[in-house]
Amino acid sequence: MAEHTSSSITIEAAPADVMAVIADFARYPDWTGEVKQAEVLKEDGQGRAEQVRLVMDAGAIKDDQVLGYTWTGDHEVSWTLVKSQMLRQLDGSYLLKPAGAGATEVTYQLTVDVKIPMLGMIKRKAEKVIIDRALAGLKKRVESKGSKDL
Repeated sequence: MAEHTSSSITIEAAPADVMAVIADFARYPDWTGEVKQAEVLKEDGQGRAEQVRLVMDAGAIKDDQVLGYTWTGDHEVSWTLVKSQMLRQLDGSYLLKPAGAGATEVTYQLTVDVKIPMLGMIKRKAEKVIIDRALAGLKKRVESKGSKDL
């Protein structure tokens, strides 16, 4: 089984408000540093993204990838790599749990494997940087918007 990296953060908003930001792919370039373009290619019967094309620029790594998404109720979304120029594997998930009055604990789990050889330790460090930036960006985005704006 592939190793993965995970981290959690508490966001001062209801789980539904957090998930609304996660599901709004068109706005990813506004709050994620690495996503420069996001395009929903396919939706499920509930209007949620099933396949999304992301153009990424993470400094040394630039990629054009398609991810497949699976939604589990309003508390979890997971994704897996459909195609990529640079990656062999990209599996991840957001798990949302209520954390007291109006707060949500968000756990982000990620497994990345690149097509070029890279030490496992370096891959885990890259995963940690991606996760930490994403969680910080998500927290800032959700908390800076009132639920009326989501």
